[in-house]
Order: sequence, then structure tokens, then C-alpha cells
Amino acid sequence: MTRTITRPGTRSSERSEVSRQASETRFDSPRLFPTKNDLPEETRIQLIGLLNQRLADAIDLQTQCKQAHWNVKGPGFIGLHKLFDEINEDVEEYVDLIAERVVQLGGVAEGTVGIVAQRTTLGGYPLRISSGSDHVAALSDALAAFGRTVRIGIEEMDELEDAGSADMLTGISREIDQSLWFVEAHQQDSRV
Repeated sequence: MTRTITRPGTRSSERSEVSRQASETRFDSPRLFPTKNDLPEETRIQLIGLLNQRLADAIDLQTQCKQAHWNVKGPGFIGLHKLFDEINEDVEEYVDLIAERVVQLGGVAEGTVGIVAQRTTLGGYPLRISSGSDHVAALSDALAAFGRTVRIGIEEMDELEDAGSADMLTGISREIDQSLWFVEAHQQDSRV
């Protein structure tokens, strides 16, 4: 099963595509802890790899939210500063949910900075921006990209017959769409 994920860059000319297969995100040498979970071991290995991929994306998104929160400037500062922090807190919950699901399946949650840097499918966050509109654009790109990977994850969990992980990702998807709406509302013209 091959999935294509578009990685938004800071400019549309920098967009690139990455092709991922379930086998590419699995552990090289999986370490499984004993569990009475009735999902077959081979299925759990695939699920753990896929969920660790989503974990890397979620941790990256969390750092991008904080980057926006810390560095936003301009007339809408306080509103955006608070909004970005609220979204960060929500994403922190997703990180914990995904990591704990990996462990529930008998795996090891892999959330170190080095692993996240290797695995993230999100585009890099621009470091030289400060205006509210630039941070709104950059964070909305990151939220949209994460939402897209989460929806791909839902399909992957369904194909592997893990309703629990699919349900978890479905909840995350709904909440990310709401966060995207809150951020994008700052870009939308009321005269449309």
C-alpha cells in the first residue's frame, strides 16, 4: 500500500511529494512487549510503525505551534498568541494519545527529537517570520498537512482492522479540522 503525502514548504515552489509505504515506517528490529491484545503480532508491528510515524508528525506540529506562539508580532498579537498556545495544548494531548496507543499494542513510543527529525512528513516551519499573517499562513499549512496524514492513518488502521486506533485518529482529525478553521478564519475575507 503506497500513500503520497504532499509536504508544504514555506513557498508553493518548494512543495515536494513523498511516497510512503507501511513497510517503510515499521521498526527495523521491532521490540514487542508481551500483551494479551488479540491483534495478531504482525499486525501490531505494522500498527506500531505507522503510529510512530503519526507520533513524529504530531510532535513536529507541536513544536511548530510553539514556534508561532513565541514569535508572533503585530496588531493581533494577543489573540494569536493565545490561540497558538491553545492549539499547542490540544496537540500535546494528541501526542500523548498516539504514544500511549503504541505502548498499548506492545511497542515502544519513539518520540525523541532525532527520530522526529528523521520521520516527520510536515514541511519545515519558517524561522524568519514574525507577522501574524505569516504565522497564520505557516501554521495553517502545518495543520492541513497533519490533518491529511491523520486521515491517511485512519485508512491504514482500517485496512489493518484496528478499530481502536482508527477511532483515536478520527477524533484527532475532527479536532485538527476545528483548529485549522480557527487559524484560517484569520486569513479569510468577510466580503467573500
